[in-house]
Amino acid sequence: MTRVLIVDDARFLRDKMREILESENFQIVGEAGNGEEAVLLYQELKPDLVIMDITMPVKNGIEALKDMIQIEPKVKVIMCTAMRQQRIVVEAIEAGAKDFIVKPFEEEKVIEAIRLVLGNA
Repeated sequence: MTRVLIVDDARFLRDKMREILESENFQIVGEAGNGEEAVLLYQELKPDLVIMDITMPVKNGIEALKDMIQIEPKVKVIMCTAMRQQRIVVEAIEAGAKDFIVKPFEEEKVIEAIRLVLGNA
């Protein structure tokens, strides 16, 4: 079973993502509300996949992604963004994100991105 860490500063979005993932039999091993918590939980839980918001307090998703890559260069991170800003998405991909999802989440798009990143497309 694929173990997933969900990172978003908005609880309702974490809840929505949890609902989508659990309906597809993914195991949610943890949730974080900012990038700093995310890095600590990543180090502790070693999930197979991280789904992380870009815009968060304390440490943003791109900074957290870079920290996770320092811990594990092969980390699989899918970034989420409400902003359809090409520059931020490009920055996230250049930093090492494997894919991105635009909010509001569409269940099919979330599952499609996960399968692509995990190699089960």
